[in-house]
Amino acid sequence: MNGAEILIDGLIREKVDTIFGYPGGVVIPIFDILYKTDKIKFLLTRHEQGAVHAADGYARATGKVGVSIVTSGPGATNAITGIATAKLDSIPIVVISGQVPSGNIGTDAFQETDMVGLTRTICKHNFLVQSVKELPNIINEAFHIARSGRPGPVTIDIPVDISMANLKDYKYPEKITLPGYKPVEKANPKQIKKLANAIKSSKKPLLYTGGGIVISQAHDELVKLAEKTNIPIVTTLMGLGSVSFDHPLFLGMPGMHGTIPANYAISECDLLIAIGARFDDRITGPRHSFVTQAKVAHIDIDPAEISKNINADIPIVGDAKDALLKLNESVIPREKNSWNDKVEKWLEKYKLHYNQPTDGEILPQYVIDRINEVADEELIVATDVGQHQMWTAQFYHHQKPRKLITSGGLGTMGFGLPAAMGAAYGSPDKTVVTISGDGSIQMNIQELATCAINRIPVKIIVLNNSFLGMVRQWQDMFWDKNYSGTCLKQTPDCSPQCSGPNENCTEIYYPDFVKVAEANGVTGFRVNKPSEVDKVLKKGFETNGPVLMEFIVKEEENVFPMVPAGKKNNEIIMEDIR
Repeated sequence: MNGAEILIDGLIREKVDTIFGYPGGVVIPIFDILYKTDKIKFLLTRHEQGAVHAADGYARATGKVGVSIVTSGPGATNAITGIATAKLDSIPIVVISGQVPSGNIGTDAFQETDMVGLTRTICKHNFLVQSVKELPNIINEAFHIARSGRPGPVTIDIPVDISMANLKDYKYPEKITLPGYKPVEKANPKQIKKLANAIKSSKKPLLYTGGGIVISQAHDELVKLAEKTNIPIVTTLMGLGSVSFDHPLFLGMPGMHGTIPANYAISECDLLIAIGARFDDRITGPRHSFVTQAKVAHIDIDPAEISKNINADIPIVGDAKDALLKLNESVIPREKNSWNDKVEKWLEKYKLHYNQPTDGEILPQYVIDRINEVADEELIVATDVGQHQMWTAQFYHHQKPRKLITSGGLGTMGFGLPAAMGAAYGSPDKTVVTISGDGSIQMNIQELATCAINRIPVKIIVLNNSFLGMVRQWQDMFWDKNYSGTCLKQTPDCSPQCSGPNENCTEIYYPDFVKVAEANGVTGFRVNKPSEVDKVLKKGFETNGPVLMEFIVKEEENVFPMVPAGKKNNEIIMEDIR
């Protein structure tokens, strides 16, 4: 078998059923073999970034390893953002890139880039295949590394001569041996016992959980622990859905745009139990002042995360599910106390809200809230990044894990549409919606054609406020309303000192998203009035195939609550004071 045949055979053996990608000269041998198999579906995206995001969305929705193939040079560099996105959110993908012939590496050959060097800091591991003999083991190792321990992206760079080189007596490895890579999955029982004792003596414990709960499928064990001990739960953006939004112990998402109860609880707890969360700066604010009043326990499968940002008094390395199974056996039941009474009062007093006028402008929060009326609990929601992402975190009713697909760590605009495509391919029996802004959607809008041609029934919601909303909000609140470079309707005739919509603003705005959708074979609707929101949402969800629904929303609406950068969790701006 030649290298290309070995690669495709290895992918089949790793149970890969779908590949997202874009061809080019040095990967033609691989695509030729892919053409001859009916065991793997191939989705041709319109851009390599879209291909990697689609593989990412597939992985998040299914729990499997997502796979994409790109060519060398610009194909490889276009994949970089997708790889970095997966790295920061611990998503298992394998990105296969073609490379110039081995003998030309280092000569600045046509479409040559150093993929190993480019991806070294943004993936879990990378390979440059230097001999066809090592290819079977590399494929085997790549998938093992991507899916085990703390998951992450792995890249395989294959020179074109190796794709065409022959290997006699090819045999795919039956087992893997990586002496330097042995993730600790079993939590230390002594540390678990120590945590159980800390819970017993705590007066104000709090569970702070993240994406590790979703990855390890530990949501049932988490809820069991919370209900057994009556400990309130806060969940990061990446962990939303691991606890149902309406569970009485769930306080919401903490951090910059988290709920007031969640942030108050972090500021007052005496024991913070972090599970599968990494103390991101959007949660902690200034690290030196974060939970200084509390003892911290940290459960994580990645030992590098323990005490990296916040010192752990009780460090526990291991898989979240294993740790929670053991903790549920060790901990004694805890009755509700005055701490529970306090957080329940916070929940009642500080409910998220908005005031949608009957005949006024559409509020973006209202659109997202109304999605709850047309959705079922199996709906998969993908988002781009910006204000709409935070409103989705706040107002959508997250009920189950692996139903929210969003770029957390890297904050990648343009992620939502291709990630939704990947999720739809991985979960064809479920409805997939992507929520985006008029800025984000344009970054990978070419994938509308991919949706139409492949009949991918993604429902696309565009909240059009004519701004790069989140940056505009910061300019509004902290930079004297100097709207520099954030108005998407700005023309050469506009004043460079513009501070918001005024009588000189043009009503002309490009692109016309409905026309763009229709030009790409996607059904398009536009909504200008609050009274039309429900009707169009229902019609869009009932229409076969991909649908784009554009909602013209209030231009200067801001996301609240908000903890300003550099402030403590309890220093919260609760609402717009204008």
